Amino acid sequence: MTNIPLAIIGSGPAGLSAGIYTARAGIDTLIIGSDPKIAGDYDIDNYFGFSETISGRELMQRGRMQAERFGATIVDERVLGLHHADYGGFHIKTDKGSYHACGLVLATGVTRVRPGIDNLAFYDGKGVSYCVSCDGFFYRGRSVMVLGEGIYAANQALELLSYTPHVSVCTQGAPLTMTEEFKERLKAAGIPIIEGRVRTLQGENGLSSVLFDDGTSKDVDGLFIAMGEASSLDFAYTLGVERNGVFLVADNEQKTNIEGVFAAGDCTGGFLQISVAVGEGAKAAKSAIAHVKKLCK
Repeated sequence: MTNIPLAIIGSGPAGLSAGIYTARAGIDTLIIGSDPKIAGDYDIDNYFGFSETISGRELMQRGRMQAERFGATIVDERVLGLHHADYGGFHIKTDKGSYHACGLVLATGVTRVRPGIDNLAFYDGKGVSYCVSCDGFFYRGRSVMVLGEGIYAANQALELLSYTPHVSVCTQGAPLTMTEEFKERLKAAGIPIIEGRVRTLQGENGLSSVLFDDGTSKDVDGLFIAMGEASSLDFAYTLGVERNGVFLVADNEQKTNIEGVFAAGDCTGGFLQISVAVGEGAKAAKSAIAHVKKLCK
């Protein structure tokens, strides 16, 4: 495991902005994230300082180069989980390794994929969960299903084996995107992959089964949503960060309710614009710098 004073989760405008400030202040900074959605080849006309149109890809590339010029390390990895470390700080698990950080800046945007199940909200907290670390304990020895098609879903399913051997994965009709390594790990663990689509949930006093589009059903006591990649909400659940709907709650200094955890950009809600994300990244960096210099020897 690699130790790092500060980890920034997300390599979009907020994350890169934070990294520029922290690295420039002499803080050893690791920025973790795959290409953000803004990195596409579409035009941006309303960002300050550019008299000509610039593409999202070019703007992000310039930000990456600037952060790296000041000494930030940027890795193209997908974060699978964030947890409090027993000895203080935070443990970060990615698809390629693991890290320990004294401080965290969450700049993950809003990426949660909705599963399209009509009565999902009714079973929220009554069988539907978004956090294995939080709720896996309550399903010891019971039948559970993870909804998702990628590495994040596979990792959550493997984590559930700590609580129950009765685990399955459903891709919700999406094509599998997990690597061959994770497919083999699921197969070796005896976790079946169902490539159907759950249409509705059933159960009177809590979840008892899922009904698929083809009319078949499967008995499950717990359904863990892990579609796409891990999002700010997924991290908030495991870290205990306060939430407001799909957004993280941060104060004017981008501090969350958890000491050492800061949030910036679209994951905090508000006016979802690049300029706002860059400004919040700078504020989060200022708070993170103070935290690291005070507590991370």
